[in-house]
Formats: sequence, structure tokens, C-alpha cells
Amino acid sequence: MVQGPAFLFIFLSVGAVALFGFLAVAAWSSARQLERESYYRNDMLKKLAESQSSGAVATIEYLNEEQRAKRVKDEEKKREGFILGGLINAAIGIALMAFLGAITHGKPVYLVGLIPLLIGIALLVYVYLLVPRK
Repeated sequence: MVQGPAFLFIFLSVGAVALFGFLAVAAWSSARQLERESYYRNDMLKKLAESQSSGAVATIEYLNEEQRAKRVKDEEKKREGFILGGLINAAIGIALMAFLGAITHGKPVYLVGLIPLLIGIALLVYVYLLVPRK
């Protein structure tokens, strides 16, 4: 029976392999699902284009509207992600400045906290001033 540090190393190694194996399978299955949805959507559009009914035109218009709504929703989600990332970076920068200021007692090491703070501010400026809103 393995004991001591060797047991811990083996346990962590098996855990890391299991975690990354799970992540690989999850990413593959997600990509496969998106591929399948795209295939069936394109197949349906091809069949609708070949048919000569008035319902086909209405269905294509509905699908185009649904796709536009999905695109708008994705853009809004991306914008919210930038806002959240900017706020988190700014908070980390402020906390880091306070922590390093308390530890170093007056030495200017606390200015390292300006790096994440300014990155967070740059993300927020980008979201609120440069990203076009629809």
C-alpha cells in the first residue's frame, strides 16, 4: 500500500486526469451538438427552398427573425460579460492596493494594484463608450 507523499501525488494525478478528461468529453459533446443542430437547420432550409408553397416563405422569414434575435441576445450576453470582467478587475485592483499598502507600511509596492484596476477601468470604458448599442 502506498502511503505518505507518494499517495498524495497519485491521488492528485488521477484527479487531474479525470478532470481534464471530463472537460475534453464535455467540449466534444457540445461541439457535436452544435454541428448536429447546424446540419438539421441547413437540411430544413434546403427542403424549404425546394418547395413552392407560401408557408415556406413564412417559415424562412420566421427562422431569419429567430436568428436575428439570437444574435442580439448573444451580443448582450457578451456585453454583460465585459461589464462583469471590468468590475471584478477593478475590485481586485483596489483590494490588492489596500492589502499591499497594509503589509509594506508606506513603501510604494501597493501601486502594483493599479495594474488590474486600470485593466478593469479599460474594460468598462470599452463597454460604455466604444461598443455600439443596437
